[in-house]
Amino acid sequence: MDLNNNNLNDQTELRARGDWNQIKGAAKQKWGNLTDDDLTYQEGKQDEWFGQLQQKTGHAIDDIKSWFHNTFSSDSNTNTTNTSNQNRS
Repeated sequence: MDLNNNNLNDQTELRARGDWNQIKGAAKQKWGNLTDDDLTYQEGKQDEWFGQLQQKTGHAIDDIKSWFHNTFSSDSNTNTTNTSNQNRS
């Protein structure tokens, strides 16, 4: 489901909020010229935010959204795996 029409699954978006500092660090590693200010997200301003990231990185908005989606998904899979492994102990 995508209640706010930002082309990101709502579950993905919720997981991302919980791991945002980790994701910001990964984004800064991928695009070295991004700052904390660039990665400050304001609710309801997704289009502006992605546009600013596009200008700063020189990458297409769809590529940026895809990177964030893949990063959120892989981070979630890692957390699920770690939790499963901890439950077995």
